Amino acid sequence: MVTNTDISTDIESALGGDSLLVVSNRQPYKHSYDDDGTITVDRPAGGLTAGIDPVMQKTDGTWVAWGDGDADEEVVDEDDCVRVPPESEAYTLKRVWLTEEEVEDYYYGYSNQVLWPVCHGGMWKTKFANEFWTTYRDVNETFADAVVEQYDDDSLVWFQDYHFGLAPRMVREELPEAFLMHFWHIPWPSWDSVRSLPNHEEVLDGLLGNDLLGFHTDSYCENFLNCVDEAFETAFVDRDGKKVRYDGHTTYVESFPLSVDFDDIASKSAEADDEWWSEFRDSYAIGDGVQVAVGIDRLDYTKGIPERLDALARLWEEHPEWRGELTFFQKGSPSRSRISDYKELQEEVEEAVARINRRFGTDDWQPVIYTEEMLSETDLYGLCRHSDVALVSPLRDGMNLVAKEYVAAQHDEDGVLILSNQAGAHEEFGDDAVTINPRDIDEFVEQLQYALTMEDEERGERMRRLRDTVEEYDLFAWLEDSLTTAHDVKRQRAAEASENSETR
Repeated sequence: MVTNTDISTDIESALGGDSLLVVSNRQPYKHSYDDDGTITVDRPAGGLTAGIDPVMQKTDGTWVAWGDGDADEEVVDEDDCVRVPPESEAYTLKRVWLTEEEVEDYYYGYSNQVLWPVCHGGMWKTKFANEFWTTYRDVNETFADAVVEQYDDDSLVWFQDYHFGLAPRMVREELPEAFLMHFWHIPWPSWDSVRSLPNHEEVLDGLLGNDLLGFHTDSYCENFLNCVDEAFETAFVDRDGKKVRYDGHTTYVESFPLSVDFDDIASKSAEADDEWWSEFRDSYAIGDGVQVAVGIDRLDYTKGIPERLDALARLWEEHPEWRGELTFFQKGSPSRSRISDYKELQEEVEEAVARINRRFGTDDWQPVIYTEEMLSETDLYGLCRHSDVALVSPLRDGMNLVAKEYVAAQHDEDGVLILSNQAGAHEEFGDDAVTINPRDIDEFVEQLQYALTMEDEERGERMRRLRDTVEEYDLFAWLEDSLTTAHDVKRQRAAEASENSETR
C-alpha cells in the first residue's frame, strides 16, 4: 500500500520518469481577495485533488484547470501560469478562463444537465439544448489547446471526469504521439441510455482518443465496450483484452475503484474522542443513549435523500419503539443551485424533514437533525466514528466515497454501513455492508431494523473487513495502480509501434 509519506518512491516509480499533465475542471489552488484587499489562497481540502497534489509537487508537473478565483488573473504570468503552492512553487498551474456564458452552458448545461443525468439513469432530468453542446465542444477545444501548449515529450496527460469528453480526440489530432489517459468519475451507463444522447458518437469518439480510459468498476468498462461496439461498425472491440481498436488507434479500458486517504481520515477521527462526542451531541440536543444514524451527501437527486427520509418515516411509523431511541443526522451540502432540479430537491428535503419532525417529534426528542452548515474534518469524521449506522443510499452513484470515509473513520469498529446496491462501492464491499435497494422502502425499513439491532460481534467482524478493504486499496494505491497501468500501456504501445515498423 502506498502512503502519503512514501509517495516520492512508489508513485514516481509508477510514472517511470514521465511528468504528469493533469486536466480538470476545478483547480487545486484558487486565489481570492480578502476583505482588506490582500490575496489569499484556498488549498485542496481533500479527496482526489489533495491526493494528486503531492504527486505533482514531487514530479514538477503541470495542472490545467479553470481559473475561477476573483484574484486568479492577478497572480498569473503572460502565459496564464502560476507556480504552486505559494510557499514552495513545486509545479505549474495553467489557468483557462471561461466566460459566464461558457460556465452556464458547458458546466451547468451540457456537463450537468445532459451527461450527468444520462450517466446516472435520470433521462427525465436531461435538458438537451444546442447551445449546451456547442459551448461544451468549444470549451473542450480551449482546454485541448492549453494541453498542447503545455505538453512536452515526457508528459503523461491525465484528463479528469466527464467535463472533457471531446478533448482527448482534439489533443490526439495535434499530438498523435502523446500518451493520453482519462478517468471518468461517474457511472458509464448501458447502450440504451447512451444512444439517447444526440451527440453520443462524438463523445465516444472523443474518449477513444485516449490510450487508457479508466472507470470505477468492471461493469462500467463492460458498458463502455458495448456502447463502442454498437456505435461504430469499424471498431474492433476485444472484451477479453479490454481494449478497442478504432481509427488506427488502440484504447485500453480498465477499472480503478477510486478510494480515500485512509490514514488521514483514521487519524482525524481518532481525535474525536468520547468527550468530543458528548459535546457534539449536546450541541445538537441528541440525548444520551439515543442511537444515531448519519447521512452525508451533496444535495443531488442521485443521492436518494427523499427516499431515505421516507424509509425512516416508515420505520418510526411501523416500529414505534424507535421513537425517542433513534436520531437521524443528515448533513447536506447545497450543489449546483443554479439548476432548477437542484433547488427543488433542496426544498423537498427541507419540507420532508419538517414534516417528519412535526409528526414524530416530542418536546425532548427530534427525529431528524438536518444541517447545511460546514463541519470541520474532525467533526465530520468524528460524526462518522460515533454514529451507530451510516445510510449511504444513492439511486445511482459512480463510487460514493462517503461510504469509504465512514469506514475509514470507524476507529472503534462498531458501526454498520447500510449501502445501496446502486453505488459503485457495493462491488467492493459486498456482504460486509448491509445491502438495500434504495427504491424498495419495505426492504430499506427491514434492513434498517436489522442494522440497528445487530449484535456487537457481527458489527465488529463486518467493519473490520470493510476497513481492511479500504486500507489496502486507499487513494494512494489507486494512484499507483492507475499510473502503473498507464506506464505498462505506454510500453506496450511502443512495442507495437516498433513491431509495425519492422513489418513494413
